[in-house]
Amino acid sequence: MKRLKHEQLRQLADELRTEMIDAVSTTGGHLGAGLGVIELTVALHYVFNTPEDRLVWDVGHQAYPHKILTGRRDRIRTLRQGGGLSGFTKRSESEYDPFGAAHSSTSISAAIGFAVANKLKGVPGKAIAVIGDGSMSAGMAYEAMNNAYAAGNRLVVILNDNDMSIAPPVGALSAYLARLLSSRSFLELREAVKQLARKALPPPLAKAAGRIDEYARGMAQGGGTLFEELGFYYVGPIDGHNLEHLLPVLENVRDAAEGPILVHVVTQKGKGYAPAEAAADKYHGVQKFDVISGTQQKATPTAPAYQNVFGDAMIAEARRDPTIVAITAAMPSGTGVDRFNKVFPDRTFDVGIAEQHAVTFAAGLAAQGMRPFCAIYSTFLQRAYDQVVHDVCIQNLPVRFGIDRAGLVGADGCTHAGAFDVAYLATLPNMVVMAAADEAELTDMVHTMALYDDGPIAVRYPRGEGTGVAIPAVPTRLEIGKGRIVREGKTVAILSLGTRLGDALKAAEELESKGLSTSVADMRFAKPLDHALIRHLAATHDVLVTVEEGATGGFGAHVLTWLSDEGLTDAGLKVRTLRLPDIFQDHDAPAKQYAEAGLDAPAIVAAVLEALRHNSVGMVEGARA
Repeated sequence: MKRLKHEQLRQLADELRTEMIDAVSTTGGHLGAGLGVIELTVALHYVFNTPEDRLVWDVGHQAYPHKILTGRRDRIRTLRQGGGLSGFTKRSESEYDPFGAAHSSTSISAAIGFAVANKLKGVPGKAIAVIGDGSMSAGMAYEAMNNAYAAGNRLVVILNDNDMSIAPPVGALSAYLARLLSSRSFLELREAVKQLARKALPPPLAKAAGRIDEYARGMAQGGGTLFEELGFYYVGPIDGHNLEHLLPVLENVRDAAEGPILVHVVTQKGKGYAPAEAAADKYHGVQKFDVISGTQQKATPTAPAYQNVFGDAMIAEARRDPTIVAITAAMPSGTGVDRFNKVFPDRTFDVGIAEQHAVTFAAGLAAQGMRPFCAIYSTFLQRAYDQVVHDVCIQNLPVRFGIDRAGLVGADGCTHAGAFDVAYLATLPNMVVMAAADEAELTDMVHTMALYDDGPIAVRYPRGEGTGVAIPAVPTRLEIGKGRIVREGKTVAILSLGTRLGDALKAAEELESKGLSTSVADMRFAKPLDHALIRHLAATHDVLVTVEEGATGGFGAHVLTWLSDEGLTDAGLKVRTLRLPDIFQDHDAPAKQYAEAGLDAPAIVAAVLEALRHNSVGMVEGARA
């Protein structure tokens, strides 16, 4: 690409757009964001010396064109498939991916790290962060910009404005001004005038002259005052689809002595593909689709999605209770809050990519007598852990947490898997942690949460469709900390938390066929534990196996600790805890992920048989067949 002439880049961009559309039509994935940065991707790689200049993409939804250009075109049709390319940037995948992403608003911080490291080492190389305007709703982006001065002119931030329209209309005049104000001659003249003002004018006048410069450029370009206050030299806005505008500005920025610099680029999600441009979501995330018509190959659902069950259950509770409100952090449709919003728009709050604020906002509402439901993906709630501890649990405020995408998530891989929520929540005093086995139980748990005012309470539920069970018209209030036996046996007891219950029952059937009488318990609560039920099962069975879709330190660890404290393992009870392995599992089909994790029915059976073969007395934690 570096050998191409400027006038050839338009053809390259067009071919890149066609290739990306064709590839994603066969794999599914994130389409609209990538289509919006085709020209920007070409221009950045053409102008800057990547990979020595570090190009950091925020989140990574828009990185498919970048992957195609950087040696991965031959594998682009393996996106999000087992053994294939990640749907996000990934350091182990290419030297052109200097920093892995998938969670938002990290790019500027990482880029500052690269820039300062090069500066301290005395080696060449700039760092370029590409961040969308949506990601600018997170406080971390501003924390980073406040520290950007340390990177000097080695840092370039590209603000990809593709949704909120924070820019005025862009055109030829705007492009000319951006090119002029980013040019070396202008910057050198500006710096000379600033030095002269400092030396020849009293400090108040010198400061006033700097303000005049700032305001004059703000008037000329229509924005950037906030970024100027944070220490950036602001350039823009410019049309992100016009290579004739992009290339000279980026070349000026590359060669500028002034810095750090922020370039404001205006793009359109779904650009160049009519079905995406016409769609409300700009085809942000798609299934496989027909390129000509844009029709997606969506399977007919056999059961409602868990997030929709959660949203509908909240609506039912809110009809009965006017103090119930819903909060989410930029994921309304992913959590079911969008359904709540259609019925109760005045009681719905989408705070943007600001999970910390969402949790403390919910705590404030709870302290004032409201009943907030705070719905956040498990993997994103990690970003607000201090607020859960300090602002909610220490004060014992009744915030209700809906934890979506709990457990493995298939094609989205380890960055979006909800592996840790049981471990990081069940360790907290005052917290109640529930896990739904199916959509009916989720409905009952939402009802239980709505009526629970004694402190914080959480329910976790997975991605995808439910099991197809009937949803109760009138939900049941569950007794806190009480599980249920769903199958009676005498030799083996399987204690299941959450949606692994189906595989636990299949394992029980297989064990019965081998002559092993098996009980299965749906524990429902990771905290508080049902001590009476665990004591009963431990006293009446030879083997006790816990099953959960979470990391070490969760439900199984709490069961082991209690059994040990009570001395219930001293009589030779064999205990095994089955949980997610101590690795970050790569993306794959869910069934393959469960098999790899040892959480499907055959793995449960194998763990039981191994425990029975084991000759030593006592417990061996976490054995795998």
